[in-house]
Amino acid sequence: MGRLFGTDGVRGVANRDLDCELAMSVGRAAAMVLTDSNHRHPKILIGKDTRISSDMLEAAMIAGLCSVGANVVRLGVIPTPAVAFLVGKYKADAGVMLTASHNPCEFNGIKIFSGDGYKLPDALEERIESIVLDHKQEPIRPVGGDVGCVSEAPNTVRDYIDHVKSTVPFALDGMKIGIDCANGSASRTAKQLFSELGAECHMMADQPNGVNVNDNCGSTHMESLMTFVRDHHLDAGVAFDGDADRCLAVDEKGQLVDGDYIMAICAADLKSRGKLAKNTMVGTIMTNMGLSRFCEDNGMKFEATKVGDRYVLEEMLLEGYNFGGEQSGHIIFLDFATTGDGQLTAAQLLSLVHRRDAQLSSLATLMDRYPQVMVNVTVSPEGKLRFYTDEKVKEAVEEVHAKLGDSGRIIVRPSGTEPLLRVMVEGEDKSYIQALADKVADVIRDRLS
Repeated sequence: MGRLFGTDGVRGVANRDLDCELAMSVGRAAAMVLTDSNHRHPKILIGKDTRISSDMLEAAMIAGLCSVGANVVRLGVIPTPAVAFLVGKYKADAGVMLTASHNPCEFNGIKIFSGDGYKLPDALEERIESIVLDHKQEPIRPVGGDVGCVSEAPNTVRDYIDHVKSTVPFALDGMKIGIDCANGSASRTAKQLFSELGAECHMMADQPNGVNVNDNCGSTHMESLMTFVRDHHLDAGVAFDGDADRCLAVDEKGQLVDGDYIMAICAADLKSRGKLAKNTMVGTIMTNMGLSRFCEDNGMKFEATKVGDRYVLEEMLLEGYNFGGEQSGHIIFLDFATTGDGQLTAAQLLSLVHRRDAQLSSLATLMDRYPQVMVNVTVSPEGKLRFYTDEKVKEAVEEVHAKLGDSGRIIVRPSGTEPLLRVMVEGEDKSYIQALADKVADVIRDRLS
């Protein structure tokens, strides 16, 4: 992780860690790094999610961008993947999304896309950091007609919905689905999208008020949707996070279908139709062992990267793969999108279910999931850094490695977006691995909090 950028952009508590001054500086630096110095007025799109601080940070970002001569096009409230798509469609030089994704409303963040619609590689993020933090490059100070201006894009929702619809080969006519918008960006697009695809939509958490984003709803709080789908006898449910780049699903019985199951279902279907590039899917080190075993048993390769959809994407681009994602629901269909897209994923999955005339619960049985537990431990900033060198923590982790042997694994890693260490243990007996995870978490809490 960089000094400003985590695994998914700049992130922090709005108006404290991520204040207007920092947003303005990042905007200024991003315009300098991402655009040709001979380009008099580079065009940069800016979108935002529904949290109350997004307006404030948008104003600061726009000021920074315009101050170095960039022309800004405001997209309004829109999903993150819509920004990535519209950068290309509108022939912009870059795109900015203001969001803290699945985090509570007090957080916000800055995600930046280059002109090709991809998230920035580490090298470009480091250049932005050097300008903001080290003042390695002085910003230009245009005056008069060289200062940037701001305009509105009136058709963003229509253009994005048409794009997602174009990727679906089979409509959803007659399907009854529950849709949890997390009171986030999907609130602006999901009902229209899935209704136009033919589904009967039952909406949840689609009334954002600035502070209810991800509040006991969305892909990080699946319980309400699981109950809703079961009690209303729906065919399936889908849930997004605050900026709608994640999707998790619920089958007709109200059971969770997480990102690993979604990837197994979609990869098997792609392979059966000859559309899975190199018969390979890409996941991360956090992907359930059951998914990699599923790939082995079904003639597919599984490649694992570091945690973060950006690293999944980098591996896909490097090796020529076209499908990958994370258990959390960041899933990338590279034939259709340059980043994880929750609504596109939902459309692909539901279209597959309808085309097969199957129930989602039956499709999910193709993969056997290993029990997996996750314990999040809040640590101090200093403790997050000491994690790499603390001998007691290392000993606790190694002890669990030895106990699990080949029948499981433990992964301990810092969160890229929150002041947490995540302890994940996987194995055959859930109560046993829960005890192991709790023991390691107790050591971390004692040593690093």
